[in-house]
Amino acid sequence: SDAICNFVICNDSSLRSQPIIFNPDFFVEKLRHEKPEVFTELVVSNITRLIDLPGAELAQLMGEEDPKLPGANSTASGFFRSLISLKRKEKGVVFGSPLTEEGIAQVSQLIEYLHKNLRAEGLFRVPGNSIRQQILKDALNSGTDIDLDSGEFHSNDVATLLKMFLGELPEPLLTHKHFHAHLKIADLMLFDEKGNKTSTPDKERQIEALQLLFLILPAPNRSLLKLLLDLLYQTAKKQDKNKMSAHNLALMFAPHILWPRNVTANDLQENITKLNNGVTFMIKHSQKLFKAPVYIRECARLHYLGSRAHTSKDDLDLLTSSGSKELQPLKSQKRSRLDSCHQEETQQRTEEALKELFHHVHNMPDSAKKKKLIRQFNKHPTALTPGSDVPASPAPRRTRSRSFSGLIKRKVLGTPVILERKSRDTTPEPVRVSKENVQLLQKCGSPAHMSQAKLKSLEGQKEGSYRRMRDRLLSKDSSSL
Repeated sequence: SDAICNFVICNDSSLRSQPIIFNPDFFVEKLRHEKPEVFTELVVSNITRLIDLPGAELAQLMGEEDPKLPGANSTASGFFRSLISLKRKEKGVVFGSPLTEEGIAQVSQLIEYLHKNLRAEGLFRVPGNSIRQQILKDALNSGTDIDLDSGEFHSNDVATLLKMFLGELPEPLLTHKHFHAHLKIADLMLFDEKGNKTSTPDKERQIEALQLLFLILPAPNRSLLKLLLDLLYQTAKKQDKNKMSAHNLALMFAPHILWPRNVTANDLQENITKLNNGVTFMIKHSQKLFKAPVYIRECARLHYLGSRAHTSKDDLDLLTSSGSKELQPLKSQKRSRLDSCHQEETQQRTEEALKELFHHVHNMPDSAKKKKLIRQFNKHPTALTPGSDVPASPAPRRTRSRSFSGLIKRKVLGTPVILERKSRDTTPEPVRVSKENVQLLQKCGSPAHMSQAKLKSLEGQKEGSYRRMRDRLLSKDSSSL
């Protein structure tokens, strides 16, 4: 079968680098042969997504009920069915028997010959010689080899015999179960912007529906259908020579491919146009119909290689949203590490720049500017000395008292432990207290035992004395002027 992938082992090292060509429908065919129930359910579920099949028609498509076909209750149909059943009992008969691989192998000789003779005018329309056709038919039934290139048979003989073979099959090539589904495919139309159904066929959906229906055909039917539609496609491409367009060929083959057996044109009535147009569509798009849709390929591949499947975009979004809380601590840790590294690098560069600047200042000639810069370096906590790589410790800050009120606040509100630690680590300069402040301290005693109200009164007295002193100085200055 052409659907099965063939693997060839090649020991030639020069050919190992060549790309491997394989059947893209390999997993589809593998699923069909190994798990037919799963395969059928997958395909039929997508068929019902495209076309509307009521319960009875869906049961017929699945083979759960006998197909209800037009003209099935007529007396003529019962007569023809009895003749067909008699022909089936004959052994070694190709014509009139159910389709088998052996029968396809015999008929494929006719198809190969016609591929070489597509220029005959009226091919499949002009009948051949009945005597030559009977000789050829007997040879095919007996299974003997036939030399069609010998010139004994005409292309019209072979074309007519091919139609005869299809016409004598117990059921059409597309089977009775698929009849109602193909009628629904013909009704697939495009919709306008308002959602109304138009009269323009939806070709994409029709191709997709045919691809799915062909997937669930019996293997012999699908193989022969592919050979036949390829032949009719090539015939229509040479219609300038043989005068047979795709529509003309559909009129010749629709009764054998799609029409139910033992029906007349009156039984089909308005469906004849749909069936003929459907076969025309199959001929024109035959090169696309025997490929499985992409989503069927993917489902079949995931069935066997689920662990190696690529995650879809929706799955990636879902994983990101569900695991965002778990990933956030990792992101924060990573960000903190990056920030710390950045800070260390910046600190190192700053220290190097300060060290170079300190050396430059140290080498300057002695001047007031140099002394000022050195004092600024000593105040900087990360300043480096010329002889060491370790930052110099900052100069101790001297405790200064600019006012009597500040001294009192520090004595009262300051923590004894901190004051003791400061006195032990550093040696502050003695606080310069005015004679007036000393007299006040002696009058009030230890400031640690003074109340807040007393402190405020002392500050008020001090400020009053400052104002009186200022007024006396101003009056002296004005009198001298």
